[in-house]
Amino acid sequence: SENPSVTLFREYLRIDTVHPKPDYDAAVRFLERVGTDLGLACQKVEVCQGRVVLILTWQGTNPRLRSILLNSHTDVVPVFEEHWTYPPFEAVKDSQGNIYARGAQDMKCVSIQYLEAIRRLKTEGKSFARTIHLTFVPDEEVGGHKGMEMFVQRPEFKALNVGFAMDEGLASPSDTFSVFYGERSPWWIKVKCTGSPGHGSRFISNTAAEKMHKVINSFLAFRESEKQRLKSDSSLTLGDVTSLNMTMLEGGVSFNVVPSEMAASFDIRIPPTVDLKAFEEQVATWCRGAGDGVTYEFHQKCMDQHITSTEESDPWWKAFSGVCRDMKLQLKLEIFPAATDSRYIRAAGHPAIGFSPMNRTPVLLHDHNEFLNEQVFLRGIEIYARLLTALASVPPLPAEG
Repeated sequence: SENPSVTLFREYLRIDTVHPKPDYDAAVRFLERVGTDLGLACQKVEVCQGRVVLILTWQGTNPRLRSILLNSHTDVVPVFEEHWTYPPFEAVKDSQGNIYARGAQDMKCVSIQYLEAIRRLKTEGKSFARTIHLTFVPDEEVGGHKGMEMFVQRPEFKALNVGFAMDEGLASPSDTFSVFYGERSPWWIKVKCTGSPGHGSRFISNTAAEKMHKVINSFLAFRESEKQRLKSDSSLTLGDVTSLNMTMLEGGVSFNVVPSEMAASFDIRIPPTVDLKAFEEQVATWCRGAGDGVTYEFHQKCMDQHITSTEESDPWWKAFSGVCRDMKLQLKLEIFPAATDSRYIRAAGHPAIGFSPMNRTPVLLHDHNEFLNEQVFLRGIEIYARLLTALASVPPLPAEG
């Protein structure tokens, strides 16, 4: 009695694509099988050893027009099974229709919703002017460096002739649907402080620890100011402010030895409204203020600040938002607080929207007992079917002749 789309979703969830050893081969075989069943053209691109991007294509009636790209990632984050009510790779469905599995929200649901929306449209005999490509990419959960970041540089990506892309968003516990038109830039900074060493019984001057104390105070004071700014202004979301967290602290060899070097690592996420050069100068000022022998280095420094237009004059957004109005979906426009593969698509010059049609659903990505209700999942297929109909029917744009 189960809806076949739900059965397919649960089958995909049972494929163990968890890091550090995701079974990408099994995922690609499964998705290729579904694509072939739907009559979609299949292409596999190995962007580096063991990392394959699968492309499924529904050819439009006018291939010269720019295409619609539906992106999703196949990998999922690790689990702590002792905290799960059900085994995280069995896709157990409870009496309320909640499907428990790692990847239920992030983002195997979206992959299957794309495919089942296309199944529905093909069954109805629909065809569209614009080509629709589906890309299934590896390694998003570890930064996308061996996935989408490499793929957008390749001729196979350029041949897709992308006009507009959709990728993952987040669940929303309220009636509204979150739509993400940009992302914060992730900066990972390690600050090193060198100073005078000595015996732990003495008041050594100019120590690494004293300098590190000043560094940490400066960084965390800024963190507190941004936290209060978010708290005091109800119009702001997490994506509108700069978050900063100290995530690692290193140094020392023994209880009775004052170390000559200490290091602290910070995870900073900066919204596209912030001047990145000015922000780096602020970081440099904090380090200079802590004394001599204080340096910093970047372990990640994303400088791209592209955002996607949400103006009604934009033909892509007009098509997207028009469907949502017709379906009476309340949208909440936001900057994505973390990072997705959309940033690589936008950096390559293509508008991209992050959208996972899951409202009235707790946000459980990366959490224990991740689940999605089957009715919310099925409603998402209907939403995507309407969105694809509108987007793939956008009239030729001036640049397309």
